[in-house]
Amino acid sequence: MVSQRKPEETLVDIILAPDVYVNASVAPGSDPDRVVQRVLGKHRGESKATEWVLARVAAMLAAVPSFKQEAIKPQIDLIRSFVKVVPGAEKLGPDAWKDALVASAKAAGVTRVVTDHPDLLRLESASGVEFLASDAWLLEVTLPPPVPGS
Repeated sequence: MVSQRKPEETLVDIILAPDVYVNASVAPGSDPDRVVQRVLGKHRGESKATEWVLARVAAMLAAVPSFKQEAIKPQIDLIRSFVKVVPGAEKLGPDAWKDALVASAKAAGVTRVVTDHPDLLRLESASGVEFLASDAWLLEVTLPPPVPGS
């Protein structure tokens, strides 16, 4: 589903799921990397994340053999420097993606999460929070606005 939001609104009306940060970290030039660059690069400090999201990013990067262990903390610190960390899903476990991302989105005051997690994309939404693939979000923000009166 492609929204009819103004491009400048769509950059900060979302949170990014851990998988998007991880894929951006290990696959420069990928759709997730383009999402992260677009969201965090132009709106430093406006995008939000929770400690749950950052903890999942760290755990996922630790599981990537090609990602150097000594680079994990600096990568998390870099992400943290670009987002505002809000309280939200700290009490949820590492496998509670749906509930934690819904809680994170609500804590951030947004209703959309960009993720490429296949289970979440199959759900499409939960508790009023929409799950949107990185390629779909990129398409949304690059489409021209609708013609007035259409």
